[in-house]
Amino acid sequence: MQNFRDYYEILGIDPGADAQTIKHTYRRLARQFHPDLNPGDQEAEDRFKSLGEAYEILSDVERRAQYDDYRRYWLKQKSEADYRDLEDFDRFVDQLLNRQGVPQVPTVPTPAAPKKSSSPNTSSLRRRDAEASLEIPLERAFHGGSERVRLEDGRALEVDMPPRMVTGQRLRLRGQGIKGGDLYLNIVVETHRFLTIQGRDVVCYLPLTPVEAVLGGQVTIPTLDGPVAMTIPAGIQPGRKLRLAGKGYGRLSEERGDQIVEIGIAIPQVLGEQEAELYEKLRLVEAHNPRSHMF
Repeated sequence: MQNFRDYYEILGIDPGADAQTIKHTYRRLARQFHPDLNPGDQEAEDRFKSLGEAYEILSDVERRAQYDDYRRYWLKQKSEADYRDLEDFDRFVDQLLNRQGVPQVPTVPTPAAPKKSSSPNTSSLRRRDAEASLEIPLERAFHGGSERVRLEDGRALEVDMPPRMVTGQRLRLRGQGIKGGDLYLNIVVETHRFLTIQGRDVVCYLPLTPVEAVLGGQVTIPTLDGPVAMTIPAGIQPGRKLRLAGKGYGRLSEERGDQIVEIGIAIPQVLGEQEAELYEKLRLVEAHNPRSHMF
């Protein structure tokens, strides 16, 4: 028997693994060997394709059952099923995936529902919706627009994404599912380095130097619309929150909240010689004693 591929071994899972284990394992390995993360690596590309084929079959209840029968036949050289006319494993996979001699990419992960039992007219049953998760940066989620999206099954699609997307939102792509079904993209907005979404507001932690906090003045604040100059009042205390009106989130422009700027004080751990001298002089002349009320 030629070309047999043990899909459980390819995914590194036990033959008794449940659907959730299969899904999580596939997603982890697909990210690891994705062609976009391994440019020019033919071995990684081949592994990615094998993972996709394994997932396509093992994630489908009926296909997995047929494959398990064949696998037992291959391991023991006997089975109730008659596979004598399918000595080449590739022919078996083509039949299992309804291929007709034309290479196809693996399906998108997580089919919406298992395929129903066969009937005389099976062509309509093969058309199914599918789902996939799409992780996007906060800035792209905010601005939206046309983006080229690489799916886990290797396909690249042009997606017209609306602005102000949030985690949990679903985009429907007609005809991009299984056999002409629809594809639903579940949006996951990635964590930003310093901006956090809280409802319709955007929260930003802003560290100031001791000099900036004491003297105040203008500093540049990052926002989803780009850098904005903000006036810091003299003597501002750590933990105080300032507000930039209309710089928040919101599904519509008129529904945008505010950007909340929380002040922090960043104390330098290393000082230059001149800086150290100035701080020593300041120690001698400063009148403020924050501990005076304690005695």
